[in-house]
Order: sequence, then structure tokens, then C-alpha cells
Amino acid sequence: MVHSIELLFDPDTEAAVRAIWGDLAAADIPSRVPTGRPHVTLAVAERIAPDVDPLLHSVKRQLPLACTVGAPLLFGRANAVLARLIVPSAELLALHAEVHRLCGPYLLPGPLPNSLPGQWTAHVTVARRVGGPHLESAFRLAGHPPEIHGTVAGLRRWDGTERVEYPIR
Repeated sequence: MVHSIELLFDPDTEAAVRAIWGDLAAADIPSRVPTGRPHVTLAVAERIAPDVDPLLHSVKRQLPLACTVGAPLLFGRANAVLARLIVPSAELLALHAEVHRLCGPYLLPGPLPNSLPGQWTAHVTVARRVGGPHLESAFRLAGHPPEIHGTVAGLRRWDGTERVEYPIR
């Protein structure tokens, strides 16, 4: 499993995303609703050295940061990942670039390319392995409400191998 640096939502924004997860689960659409907490992944690597945590305190001090959860989008084709766009404000893009500047040497063996500045699509996943005749219904449900105006308020390093989060305080 991969390791990542992630933004976490404030309680109200998290609840709004979880409501979308609930709507998709209640509709009995064949898919996998995420487990864990809704989040926005900033950096991904096979491994992230824990030595990076103190460096991320300067990023944590930039939070909370307003965010807009926007339109639904798909990654992939068959058995796609269904997500909601996090509208890329100038502040969010600057924070993302700062995370990569600070974390670069600690992302081992290096960052996954789709998380790099200029190649990153800020999003929150709402379902995985969505496809076939259920895609249209899932897409429609995932798009309500059309926008969620919220806040990202937390930062963590996620160890996907051990399934442990390390909050950055």
C-alpha cells in the first residue's frame, strides 16, 4: 500500500461528504464506498519517511483553508473511481506545491507522478469500482449537492501499509 500526505475536512464538510457516501450505499449501486475519513491527497509515494512530520508544521499553520467541493468526476473507465473535484484555488495550489517542496526528499523512492504539482487533480473519493449500467445513477447521486462550501482543517501523514494515521499538529 502507498503512503500519503493528506488534508482533512472540518466536521461539517466531512459530514457532507459522508452523506454522499451514505446516499451511494443506500442506492445499492455495486461499488465500494471508501472506508476511513474523507480526505484530499496531496502527495503519494510507496513510502514516506516519518522525518517529514516536523517539516509539515509550517503547512499545518496555514489551515484552516476554505475549499469548495465541486463537480463529480471519474478516474479510469471500467470500474472507475468516482470522486468530487476540490476546486483548485490559488491558496490550495500553493499549499500543494509547498508540501511537495518540503516532502520531496522523504517520498521514497519518489512521488507518484499524478500527485506532482502541475499533474495533480484535487479530489475527494466517493466510490470505487463503479461501472457498467450503474455509472449514470452513481454519477447523479454523487453530484448532490452541486457544491459544498467547506474547509480543510487538518493535515496527516497516512501509512497505508500499516493503516495508521499520523496527525500533523
